[in-house]
Amino acid sequence: MKGFDAEFSNLDHYIRVITARIWEGRRIDDIRLYYSDPCVVETPMSVSSPVDDVITGTRATLAMFPDRRLLAEDVIQSGDDEGGFLSSHRIISTMTHLGDGSFGPASGARVHARTVADCLCKDNRVIHEWLVRDQAAIALQIGSTPQALAQAWLNQRGGWHKPVAPPVPAGYVSHISQHPLAQAYAGAIEALAQGEGDVAAIYDEAAQQISPGEHTSYGHDEIAGFWHSVFGALRVQQFTVEHLAWQQDQAQSGRSDRLSLRFRAKTVHSPRDSSLLRYGKESGREVEVMGIVHAELVQGRVLREWVLIDDVALWMQVLVPQA
Repeated sequence: MKGFDAEFSNLDHYIRVITARIWEGRRIDDIRLYYSDPCVVETPMSVSSPVDDVITGTRATLAMFPDRRLLAEDVIQSGDDEGGFLSSHRIISTMTHLGDGSFGPASGARVHARTVADCLCKDNRVIHEWLVRDQAAIALQIGSTPQALAQAWLNQRGGWHKPVAPPVPAGYVSHISQHPLAQAYAGAIEALAQGEGDVAAIYDEAAQQISPGEHTSYGHDEIAGFWHSVFGALRVQQFTVEHLAWQQDQAQSGRSDRLSLRFRAKTVHSPRDSSLLRYGKESGREVEVMGIVHAELVQGRVLREWVLIDDVALWMQVLVPQA
């Protein structure tokens, strides 16, 4: 890869190695080697740019979860040497809540939670990042709830304060795959978000979906129920596909065809009916949903899917007091 150290054979190798060095090896200062300064990092509830913020956040996480491991499940690649490569890196973290911090007093609970980090990489550095972590899974496993954690964080932060993220570095154009199956998938997810569409159009009847809170759904009815619970409570005003990558390397790796979708939906918390109370009773608040989804397809149909949406960030936007 042009501009990258010779030790890295490809983007997958680069991301796995630097993640292992920083987290597994606890070489926190290596963040300065592998992140630009500034580097915009956007999550569903925050935007930062100084590299020191990345280092501070990493140390704070390890203070609460000192045995945290980052087990790489997949890296879905796109981009090129000129504009930059983008790795969509799905991780399952195993950890124990042993330290006091933003998640409250140490509970001693064993926790498993997923993260997907979309990292824009150029010249041996991460230069922009979009990251979604399943904070709801952590909340539930330490004995709290997404709603309670959201209220605690609003109290800690003095309200909801998420600035608009700066634009991506010059030269990078967001990758939108034109592969027919990727396009069909993105269109189907947008239709489901709009309260339309049919999961049977893209999902295998034996499909498995992992969604916020480490919740697992099986088959068409349960998967449709998940999408309806989110977007039946949050009415979509605008749905934007920000990144769509297709990876087809079965011949080399034996892996299924895979895709990564990052989307952003501008919504209003106005449930379609009184039974759709995933985020409580109607508040009328404007709520931004930033999601990253990975899917594996077999014979053109989704067999496994991982939906990363931060329910705690959504609850924070619902609960924030009116100005």
